Amino acid sequence: MDILQAIESRHSVRDYTHQIIRTETAERLQAQIDACNQEGSLHIQMVLRHPEAFEGLLARYGQFHNVHHYICLVGRQPGLEERIGYYGERIALTAQQLGLNTCWVGLTYSRRKAQCIIEPGEKLVCVLALGYGATAGKPHRSKPISSLCRVEGPMPAWFRRGMEAALLAPTAMNQQKFCFTLKGNEVTAEAGWGPYTQVDLGIAKYHFECGAGSGRFRWHQPQCRSGRT
Repeated sequence: MDILQAIESRHSVRDYTHQIIRTETAERLQAQIDACNQEGSLHIQMVLRHPEAFEGLLARYGQFHNVHHYICLVGRQPGLEERIGYYGERIALTAQQLGLNTCWVGLTYSRRKAQCIIEPGEKLVCVLALGYGATAGKPHRSKPISSLCRVEGPMPAWFRRGMEAALLAPTAMNQQKFCFTLKGNEVTAEAGWGPYTQVDLGIAKYHFECGAGSGRFRWHQPQCRSGRT
């Protein structure tokens, strides 16, 4: 599937089978992780066959079952949360293209038991549950496009396609606390207040880029905390 098909088919999955991730699949996913670490100055790590982080009360409260694999989203400030969202979703969509399922997890897992290396000055922001889902998950409800963007004049078709992709972005508690503003060919992306809203903004920005297409616009620099143009 292409990236837009991956965006449409990717849903949060909390219940997984015991199917082992094949070596070839893991290597292809690791190649994407390596690329994201290089481009985003991050320390993202894939953990396979270590279910301990999802075996406690927090995971049961989050309704997670059989999570044996996950990806630790680690890095350094500044602008860490947005970069984690942007590159973490790029990895999640690659996993979807490889036939795997994922779920963004902020609190309902054991940070203490997560099998990742956190260097001095680094932070574990959240994780991606990973594996073959018992189901494909369900689509989330979305707000109207008009409530999540501002446009001077008629809305260009490319901007609408970007917003349609952004509406499919997973966000904490499905609150969709982001807004995209178009002036000329410049797009400003802003996050609302609340936990993980900067992560959500990074996820939505990656979706927007995939939907809008390259060369159609440029990001308004003061709002681009990760340095992307």
